[in-house]
Amino acid sequence: MKKLFAVIALLAAATLTFAQKAGDKITFASTDLNGKAVTSDIFAKNSLTMLNIWGTFCPPCIREMPDLAKLNEANKAKGVEVVGIPIDIVDRTGNILSRTKADGEAIIKQTGAAYTHIVPNKEMMNGLLRNIQAVPATIFVDKDGKQVGEMYLGARSQTDWQKIIDGLLEKQK
Repeated sequence: MKKLFAVIALLAAATLTFAQKAGDKITFASTDLNGKAVTSDIFAKNSLTMLNIWGTFCPPCIREMPDLAKLNEANKAKGVEVVGIPIDIVDRTGNILSRTKADGEAIIKQTGAAYTHIVPNKEMMNGLLRNIQAVPATIFVDKDGKQVGEMYLGARSQTDWQKIIDGLLEKQK
């Protein structure tokens, strides 16, 4: 059991690429949890968007959400926004699972993670999210919709995410 936890801890600290690679353009059209249309145009209003892919079944995802909410607020002036994608509120064909969606909404309320959460659709499940094998998984996207850097696997503290964000913003200068 100790070996299993050591492997999980190692993976959580790793940076992995599953669905995209740096420089790839990300496009989508979907809705947020309130039913409002959201497209990849959301990226254009920020220097950097942090896409956090999470699951309602995932304790580390839920534990980091209060920090992500603080991170979102702390970085608005820098042109950085956090956007969540609850991967398990739809089935593989993009049909909303109402009970799991309700769980996700309750988690968002409980954690104060009031930033935008996108409902993944069939195209997203077959594209951007197709090869996601573990959550939380996070990618950063520039204002042109292109992935910046690699995918980060595992939860991190607000301080650790801030260091990553500051480094990515510095590279954009």
